[in-house]
Amino acid sequence: MPLTTPLLEARLSGLTLHRQGKVRDIYEVDDVLLMVATDRISAFDFVLGSGIPDKGKVLTQLSAFWFNRTRDLVANRVVETDVRRYPAQLAEHVGILAGRSMLVRKATPVPVECVARGYLSGSGWVDYCASGAICGVQLPPGLQQSDRLPEPIFTPATKATSGHDINISEAKAADLIGGPLLEKLRSLTMALYAHGATHADSCGLVLADTKFEFGLTSDDQILLIDEVMTPDSSRYWPKDEYRPGRAQPSFDKQFVREYLEHIQWSKQPPVPSLPNDVVTRTRAKYVEALHRLTGKDLD
Repeated sequence: MPLTTPLLEARLSGLTLHRQGKVRDIYEVDDVLLMVATDRISAFDFVLGSGIPDKGKVLTQLSAFWFNRTRDLVANRVVETDVRRYPAQLAEHVGILAGRSMLVRKATPVPVECVARGYLSGSGWVDYCASGAICGVQLPPGLQQSDRLPEPIFTPATKATSGHDINISEAKAADLIGGPLLEKLRSLTMALYAHGATHADSCGLVLADTKFEFGLTSDDQILLIDEVMTPDSSRYWPKDEYRPGRAQPSFDKQFVREYLEHIQWSKQPPVPSLPNDVVTRTRAKYVEALHRLTGKDLD
Protein backbone atom coordinates (compact mmCIF):
# COMPACT_ATOMS: atom_id res chain seq x y z
CA MET A 1 0.00 0.00 0.00
CA PRO A 2 1.58 3.33 -1.05
CA LEU A 3 2.15 5.95 1.62
CA THR A 4 0.06 9.09 1.68
CA THR A 5 1.74 12.42 0.95
CA PRO A 6 2.93 13.95 4.24
CA LEU A 7 1.39 17.22 5.35
CA LEU A 8 4.33 19.58 5.79
CA GLU A 9 2.32 22.77 6.37
CA ALA A 10 -1.35 23.31 7.18
CA ARG A 11 -1.85 26.53 5.15
CA LEU A 12 -5.42 27.22 6.28
CA SER A 13 -6.71 30.18 4.29
CA GLY A 14 -8.89 32.68 6.07
CA LEU A 15 -7.33 31.99 9.48
CA THR A 16 -4.71 33.93 11.41
CA LEU A 17 -1.53 31.98 12.14
CA HIS A 18 -0.76 32.32 15.83
CA ARG A 19 2.54 30.43 15.87
CA GLN A 20 4.44 27.79 13.93
CA GLY A 21 6.57 25.30 15.82
CA LYS A 22 8.77 22.46 14.60
CA VAL A 23 5.73 20.21 14.19
CA ARG A 24 2.56 22.19 14.97
CA ASP A 25 0.86 25.05 13.16
CA ILE A 26 -1.38 26.99 15.56
CA TYR A 27 -4.19 29.29 14.44
CA GLU A 28 -6.49 31.79 16.12
CA VAL A 29 -10.16 30.73 16.10
CA ASP A 30 -12.41 33.11 18.03
CA ASP A 31 -11.34 32.88 21.70
CA VAL A 32 -9.52 29.54 21.38
CA LEU A 33 -6.62 28.14 19.38
CA LEU A 34 -6.61 25.52 16.63
CA MET A 35 -3.56 23.27 16.98
CA VAL A 36 -2.67 21.29 13.85
CA ALA A 37 0.03 18.61 14.04
CA THR A 38 1.81 18.37 10.69
CA ASP A 39 3.97 15.47 9.50
CA ARG A 40 7.20 17.45 9.83
CA ILE A 41 10.01 15.68 11.61
CA SER A 42 13.03 17.23 13.26
CA ALA A 43 16.36 15.73 14.20
CA PHE A 44 19.41 17.32 15.76
CA ASP A 45 17.36 20.53 16.11
CA PHE A 46 16.53 20.89 12.41
CA VAL A 47 13.27 20.23 10.58
CA LEU A 48 14.18 17.79 7.81
CA GLY A 49 13.30 17.99 4.15
CA SER A 50 11.04 14.93 4.35
CA GLY A 51 7.94 14.37 6.44
CA ILE A 52 6.62 11.13 7.95
CA PRO A 53 3.11 10.45 6.58
CA ASP A 54 0.44 10.44 9.31
CA LYS A 55 2.93 11.31 12.07
CA GLY A 56 0.84 14.33 13.05
CA LYS A 57 -2.24 12.14 13.34
CA VAL A 58 -0.42 9.74 15.64
CA LEU A 59 0.75 12.60 17.86
CA THR A 60 -2.72 14.13 18.03
CA GLN A 61 -4.64 10.91 18.61
CA LEU A 62 -2.20 9.61 21.20
CA SER A 63 -2.17 12.96 23.02
CA ALA A 64 -5.98 12.99 23.02
CA PHE A 65 -5.91 9.49 24.55
CA TRP A 66 -3.61 10.61 27.35
CA PHE A 67 -5.38 13.92 27.92
CA ASN A 68 -8.59 11.98 28.46
CA ARG A 69 -6.96 9.38 30.74
CA THR A 70 -5.23 11.96 32.96
CA ARG A 71 -7.98 14.55 33.32
CA ASP A 72 -8.52 13.48 36.95
CA LEU A 73 -4.84 14.12 37.70
CA VAL A 74 -4.59 17.56 36.11
CA ALA A 75 -6.79 19.85 34.02
CA ASN A 76 -5.80 20.19 30.37
CA ARG A 77 -6.42 22.68 27.61
CA VAL A 78 -8.43 20.49 25.21
CA VAL A 79 -11.75 21.95 24.11
CA GLU A 80 -12.63 19.66 21.15
CA THR A 81 -11.02 17.05 18.92
CA ASP A 82 -14.00 16.06 16.75
CA VAL A 83 -13.98 18.12 13.55
CA ARG A 84 -17.74 17.61 13.24
CA ARG A 85 -18.14 19.88 16.25
CA TYR A 86 -15.72 22.56 15.09
CA PRO A 87 -16.96 26.10 14.33
CA ALA A 88 -18.56 26.55 10.91
CA GLN A 89 -15.66 28.70 9.71
CA LEU A 90 -13.44 25.58 9.75
CA ALA A 91 -15.77 23.44 7.64
CA GLU A 92 -13.80 23.98 4.42
CA HIS A 93 -10.65 22.62 6.09
CA VAL A 94 -11.99 19.41 7.64
CA GLY A 95 -10.11 17.27 5.12
CA ILE A 96 -6.85 18.58 6.52
CA LEU A 97 -7.93 18.84 10.15
CA ALA A 98 -9.58 15.46 10.69
CA GLY A 99 -7.54 13.28 13.03
CA ARG A 100 -4.63 15.72 13.39
CA SER A 101 -6.04 18.77 15.13
CA MET A 102 -7.66 19.97 18.32
CA LEU A 103 -9.22 23.14 19.60
CA VAL A 104 -7.53 24.23 22.81
CA ARG A 105 -7.85 26.89 25.49
CA LYS A 106 -5.36 29.73 25.51
CA ALA A 107 -2.69 29.53 28.18
CA THR A 108 0.69 31.07 28.89
CA PRO A 109 3.33 28.33 28.72
CA VAL A 110 5.49 27.88 31.81
CA PRO A 111 9.10 28.39 30.62
CA VAL A 112 10.35 25.12 32.11
CA GLU A 113 10.15 21.62 30.64
CA CYS A 114 9.06 19.11 33.26
CA VAL A 115 10.91 15.85 32.66
CA ALA A 116 10.38 12.58 34.52
CA ARG A 117 12.98 9.83 34.20
CA GLY A 118 12.62 6.25 35.29
CA TYR A 119 15.63 4.92 33.38
CA LEU A 120 19.12 6.18 32.60
CA SER A 121 19.20 7.22 28.95
CA GLY A 122 19.62 10.13 26.56
CA SER A 123 21.01 13.35 27.99
CA GLY A 124 20.55 11.88 31.47
CA TRP A 125 23.07 9.15 30.67
CA VAL A 126 25.50 11.74 29.30
CA ASP A 127 25.17 13.86 32.45
CA TYR A 128 25.54 10.83 34.71
CA CYS A 129 28.73 9.73 32.97
CA ALA A 130 30.16 13.21 33.44
CA SER A 131 29.10 13.91 37.02
CA GLY A 132 27.29 10.98 38.58
CA ALA A 133 24.16 13.12 38.74
CA ILE A 134 21.31 14.45 36.59
CA CYS A 135 20.13 18.01 37.15
CA GLY A 136 21.72 17.96 40.59
CA VAL A 137 20.09 14.66 41.56
CA GLN A 138 22.92 12.42 42.76
CA LEU A 139 22.61 8.80 41.61
CA PRO A 140 24.30 5.60 42.84
CA PRO A 141 27.69 4.86 41.28
CA GLY A 142 28.16 2.05 38.80
CA LEU A 143 24.90 2.36 36.89
CA GLN A 144 24.82 1.19 33.27
CA GLN A 145 23.22 2.81 30.26
CA SER A 146 19.45 2.16 30.24
CA ASP A 147 19.43 0.93 33.86
CA ARG A 148 16.22 1.39 35.78
CA LEU A 149 16.71 4.10 38.41
CA PRO A 150 16.13 3.28 42.10
CA GLU A 151 13.07 5.54 41.81
CA PRO A 152 11.85 7.95 39.13
CA ILE A 153 13.35 11.44 39.30
CA PHE A 154 12.24 14.92 38.27
CA THR A 155 14.73 16.73 36.03
CA PRO A 156 13.61 20.13 34.73
CA ALA A 157 15.00 21.79 31.63
CA THR A 158 14.80 25.22 30.09
CA LYS A 159 12.54 25.58 27.07
CA ALA A 160 14.79 26.65 24.23
CA THR A 161 13.32 28.62 21.33
CA SER A 162 15.98 26.94 19.18
CA GLY A 163 18.55 24.27 19.77
CA HIS A 164 18.58 21.72 22.57
CA ASP A 165 16.69 22.23 25.81
CA ILE A 166 19.17 22.54 28.68
CA ASN A 167 18.95 20.41 31.81
CA ILE A 168 18.85 22.56 34.96
CA SER A 169 18.62 21.97 38.70
CA GLU A 170 15.39 22.32 40.63
CA ALA A 171 16.92 25.33 42.35
CA LYS A 172 17.48 27.05 39.01
CA ALA A 173 13.95 26.13 37.88
CA ALA A 174 12.57 27.62 41.11
CA ASP A 175 14.47 30.83 40.39
CA LEU A 176 12.78 30.98 36.98
CA ILE A 177 9.16 30.27 37.96
CA GLY A 178 9.02 30.37 41.74
CA GLY A 179 9.29 27.61 44.31
CA PRO A 180 5.56 27.05 44.99
CA LEU A 181 4.70 26.65 41.30
CA LEU A 182 7.68 24.36 40.70
CA GLU A 183 6.63 22.12 43.59
CA LYS A 184 3.14 21.79 42.12
CA LEU A 185 4.52 20.96 38.68
CA ARG A 186 6.96 18.45 40.15
CA SER A 187 4.12 16.63 41.91
CA LEU A 188 1.96 16.63 38.77
CA THR A 189 4.86 15.45 36.61
CA MET A 190 5.64 12.47 38.81
CA ALA A 191 1.96 11.50 39.10
CA LEU A 192 1.54 11.66 35.32
CA TYR A 193 4.69 9.63 34.74
CA ALA A 194 3.61 6.96 37.22
CA HIS A 195 0.25 6.69 35.48
CA GLY A 196 1.80 6.52 32.02
CA ALA A 197 4.50 4.03 32.99
CA THR A 198 1.96 1.68 34.57
CA HIS A 199 -0.26 1.74 31.50
CA ALA A 200 2.69 1.36 29.13
CA ASP A 201 3.90 -1.66 31.11
CA SER A 202 0.49 -3.30 30.67
CA CYS A 203 0.95 -2.79 26.91
CA GLY A 204 4.38 -4.43 26.83
CA LEU A 205 6.27 -1.14 26.72
CA VAL A 206 8.78 0.60 28.98
CA LEU A 207 8.20 4.34 29.37
CA ALA A 208 11.81 5.27 30.08
CA ASP A 209 11.27 9.02 30.34
CA THR A 210 8.92 11.72 29.18
CA LYS A 211 8.54 15.48 29.28
CA PHE A 212 5.46 17.54 29.99
CA GLU A 213 4.59 21.15 29.34
CA PHE A 214 2.25 23.15 31.48
CA GLY A 215 0.51 26.48 30.99
CA LEU A 216 -1.29 29.01 33.15
CA THR A 217 -4.67 30.51 32.38
CA SER A 218 -5.44 34.17 33.02
CA ASP A 219 -6.64 33.20 36.50
CA ASP A 220 -3.51 31.09 37.18
CA GLN A 221 -5.08 27.66 36.73
CA ILE A 222 -2.46 25.06 35.79
CA LEU A 223 -3.17 23.24 32.54
CA LEU A 224 -1.39 20.33 30.87
CA ILE A 225 -0.66 21.54 27.33
CA ASP A 226 1.11 20.70 24.07
CA GLU A 227 1.45 16.91 23.66
CA VAL A 228 1.35 14.10 26.20
CA MET A 229 3.48 10.93 26.28
CA THR A 230 3.90 10.66 22.52
CA PRO A 231 6.94 9.16 20.75
CA ASP A 232 8.13 12.74 20.14
CA SER A 233 8.13 13.67 23.84
CA SER A 234 8.90 10.27 25.37
CA ARG A 235 11.21 7.28 25.17
CA TYR A 236 9.26 4.04 24.72
CA TRP A 237 11.09 0.71 24.58
CA PRO A 238 9.68 -2.75 23.83
CA LYS A 239 9.70 -4.53 27.19
CA ASP A 240 10.60 -7.93 25.74
CA GLU A 241 13.77 -6.50 24.15
CA TYR A 242 14.92 -4.46 27.14
CA ARG A 243 18.56 -5.17 28.04
CA PRO A 244 20.48 -2.81 30.36
CA GLY A 245 24.00 -1.85 29.38
CA ARG A 246 23.22 -0.59 25.88
CA ALA A 247 20.97 1.74 23.95
CA GLN A 248 17.49 0.29 23.45
CA PRO A 249 15.36 -0.02 20.31
CA SER A 250 12.71 2.67 20.58
CA PHE A 251 9.42 3.93 19.14
CA ASP A 252 10.59 7.31 17.94
CA LYS A 253 13.05 8.84 15.47
CA GLN A 254 15.63 6.08 15.88
CA PHE A 255 15.78 5.14 12.18
CA VAL A 256 16.01 8.81 11.21
CA ARG A 257 18.90 9.53 13.58
CA GLU A 258 20.72 6.37 12.52
CA TYR A 259 20.41 7.32 8.83
CA LEU A 260 21.65 10.86 9.42
CA GLU A 261 24.64 9.53 11.34
CA HIS A 262 25.28 6.99 8.58
CA ILE A 263 25.46 9.66 5.87
CA GLN A 264 27.63 11.77 8.20
CA TRP A 265 25.44 14.83 7.91
CA SER A 266 27.19 17.86 9.38
CA LYS A 267 24.04 18.80 11.36
CA GLN A 268 24.08 22.15 9.63
CA PRO A 269 22.03 23.46 6.66
CA PRO A 270 21.20 22.36 4.08
CA VAL A 271 18.99 19.74 5.70
CA PRO A 272 18.77 16.34 4.02
CA SER A 273 15.70 14.45 2.89
CA LEU A 274 15.08 10.86 3.90
CA PRO A 275 14.98 7.77 1.68
CA ASN A 276 11.66 5.95 1.37
CA ASP A 277 12.68 2.97 3.51
CA VAL A 278 13.60 5.22 6.45
CA VAL A 279 10.30 7.09 6.07
CA THR A 280 8.33 3.83 5.88
CA ARG A 281 9.99 2.22 8.90
CA THR A 282 9.68 5.38 10.99
CA ARG A 283 5.99 5.73 10.18
CA ALA A 284 5.44 2.09 11.14
CA LYS A 285 7.01 2.68 14.57
CA TYR A 286 4.79 5.69 15.28
CA VAL A 287 1.66 3.84 14.20
CA GLU A 288 2.62 0.77 16.24
CA ALA A 289 3.10 2.90 19.35
CA LEU A 290 -0.39 4.35 18.91
CA HIS A 291 -1.93 0.90 18.47
CA ARG A 292 -0.13 -0.68 21.40
CA LEU A 293 -0.94 2.13 23.81
CA THR A 294 -4.54 2.81 22.79
CA GLY A 295 -5.66 -0.52 21.31
CA LYS A 296 -6.91 1.44 18.32
CA ASP A 297 -5.74 1.88 14.75
CA LEU A 298 -4.98 5.23 13.19
CA ASP A 299 -8.18 7.20 12.62
